[in-house]
Amino acid sequence: MSSYTQEKAVAIDAVLRASRVCQNVFNKLVSSETITKKDKSPVTIADYSAQAVVNTVLAKAFPNDPIVGEEDSKDLHGDAAANMREKIEELANSVLEESQTITQLLAAIDRGCYAGGSTGRHWTLDPIDGTKGFLRGEQFAVCLALIVDGQVRLGVMGCPNLPIDAKNPSGAKGCLFVAVEGEGAFQRPFDGQELQPIKMSTVNTTADSSFCESVESEHSSHSDAAQIAQLLNITKPPVRMDSQCKYCSISRGDADIYLRLPTRADYEEKIWDHASGNLLVQEAGGKVTDISGKPLDFSLGRTLKANKGVVASSASIHAEVLAAVQKVLAKN
Repeated sequence: MSSYTQEKAVAIDAVLRASRVCQNVFNKLVSSETITKKDKSPVTIADYSAQAVVNTVLAKAFPNDPIVGEEDSKDLHGDAAANMREKIEELANSVLEESQTITQLLAAIDRGCYAGGSTGRHWTLDPIDGTKGFLRGEQFAVCLALIVDGQVRLGVMGCPNLPIDAKNPSGAKGCLFVAVEGEGAFQRPFDGQELQPIKMSTVNTTADSSFCESVESEHSSHSDAAQIAQLLNITKPPVRMDSQCKYCSISRGDADIYLRLPTRADYEEKIWDHASGNLLVQEAGGKVTDISGKPLDFSLGRTLKANKGVVASSASIHAEVLAAVQKVLAKN
């Protein structure tokens, strides 16, 4: 029996509820006008509502566990935010078992202000990873991980728009991904109950592999990735999607390599952007390092201060991929 059985069940429940909130926001508040005007208010409401939901569920089950979350409630106070508060209260309570006041929901959001660190246990949450994907009706993810003594022990990701079967992109959507340290990686449909094991693809040469990369070039350099692909003799077109869905995609063999290449020297990756995906890939038989070949270090607070970039791939080709990354980045 896993030592994290309860944590896994609670995390799955929290992520599924938050995913439903995000879907409700999209269906009710996102329109073609929203997208053309670049109005981010719907995704802001979804971010706050999802964090309120997850943190409320976690607080009930594990009241002493701190949380490193992306959001805080400082912009939700005062008359100017009254309409947003009203929407958050309605949306969060639409999926919670017990109704919460707006005061309780704002306090739940602010449970995400923990500084992180190397001792004890804490959760880290990205309530919506892939905000532009969310607004386009494409890929985004609700990402939750449990970190104990600086190591990611449990990861759960909800991907509401990810096809259950990548070979049938117009088929049923909504995938939940779960990994517990030492127990493997799993997937199930949102409306299913049984977790199915997933594995990275087994590629023998990089020429047989494919990239999964960000839609947005400001998140990771597409030009560097193209040069790396050429060095590795990769001819398959990249699979492009937003959010930590990329980790999920390579974990089940839809693609083989995910690179997040630095776009500026001073940027520090946030732990909530990588914690659950990092564990999922490793438990699916892959390998994840930064561009120097170091493991990602989640023990240093809210950011990956000791790391630059991310290289995730099938373990069999990781060394070759890493060498190509280093060669291209050294020239540029």
